[in-house]
Amino acid sequence: MTHSQEQTIPPVGAPDPNADAANHPGMKKVATASFIGTVIEFYDFGIYGTAAALVFPQVFFPALGEAAGTVASFATYGVAFVARPFGSILFGHFGDRLGRKKSLIATMLLMGVATILVGCMPTANSIGVAAPILIVMLRILQGLAAGGEFAGAVLFSSEFAPKGKRGFWSMFANFGGGGAITLANLTFFLTTLFMSGDTFVSWGWRVPFLASFLLVIVGLWIRLRIDETPVFKKNAEHTGTSRIPFLEAFKHQPLQVLLAAGTVMVGFALTYIGGTYLVSYGTAVLELPRTFVLGMAMVGGLSISAGVVLGAVLSDRFGRRWVIVGAASVAVVWALALFPILDIGSRAVFAIGLPVTMFISGIATGPQGAFLSELFHTRYRYTAAGLSYSLASMLAGGVPPLIAASVIDSFGGFAFGCILAGYCLVSLICVLVVGETRQFDLERETVKATA
Repeated sequence: MTHSQEQTIPPVGAPDPNADAANHPGMKKVATASFIGTVIEFYDFGIYGTAAALVFPQVFFPALGEAAGTVASFATYGVAFVARPFGSILFGHFGDRLGRKKSLIATMLLMGVATILVGCMPTANSIGVAAPILIVMLRILQGLAAGGEFAGAVLFSSEFAPKGKRGFWSMFANFGGGGAITLANLTFFLTTLFMSGDTFVSWGWRVPFLASFLLVIVGLWIRLRIDETPVFKKNAEHTGTSRIPFLEAFKHQPLQVLLAAGTVMVGFALTYIGGTYLVSYGTAVLELPRTFVLGMAMVGGLSISAGVVLGAVLSDRFGRRWVIVGAASVAVVWALALFPILDIGSRAVFAIGLPVTMFISGIATGPQGAFLSELFHTRYRYTAAGLSYSLASMLAGGVPPLIAASVIDSFGGFAFGCILAGYCLVSLICVLVVGETRQFDLERETVKATA
């Protein structure tokens, strides 16, 4: 994959690509905005997954029974992953044409409104079949917002960051995702800890959704105070913006879009099995106490955050490719061993299995922000990066939790581990094909990648 590359002079006021990050104190403000905004967005997105595992089968699908209700609940959870690529195209279009900041404000508003309405939703016992239908509609809105969120949050950091530290500064969006997992499970943990099971099912599950209102207000205040990125502003002034970024991305870099999606699959596959499905598996199949499982899910959120930082720092030193290759290689082996280990059924084993899964995911995820930013041209970077990320989320984040229960019931945990390992193997192959990206400047006409 070889294209011509044009070097340009950094815009006035933009970070010097070769300078150390310490000389750019404004990066702390940008990184904080990226981190907090993503925490809020993916807290909203993530609490639905926890609720889908713990309470939605009884609240919205009581007539189906426990097993079928769980499958239906995760199906509504998975709908958002189908919506995410459309959200990346929609918000990516405006992010590439009007600016990263405006698009990110819109994604946060949409996510916040949809999440608060979920918390207000009448149950199936009150309005019948209308309840799950409305839940699906709101989940689609969450998916659209999530599809537009990640790329914009990453670009906010990467397009401000000095070249030599781009991996570190670009990881704050993913770091926020780990924080969101911890916060979402902490909210449910506290709710279940101070409520009886009946009270939690009756109305306690609504508290985490309604609490999103305060978080959204904080997030909007932060994002309104951040300037547009210098890379986007220079591109808009000098060459103009793309009329249809989606078509331009597929005209110039169609293969890179697909390979990038394959590369980031490993993080999604492990994150949504570890952070979502294992909550259901631990409580329903292993019959572990709910508070213990949620506590381990919080530890998992901390583990993925630690992995993200480590993966990002290593990617600045050794390159994006080799960090992802190493994490994906370990993930293939771990995926095959995970469920046989968990089926021992002890708390100690679960306390190892879930956090280790999330830590490996974090290492693979750490370089992704820089990797996706570096791979695509500014004119359609928001759209292309977001679409790659969202396609991976749909295939590797939405599908495995949906099929896990039926595959494990029919063929056993090792069979599902083989499927999980297959996702990790796809990432390993794709990143080897794409090659290294850390040598690229973000201000260039086209992308050059060498395997």
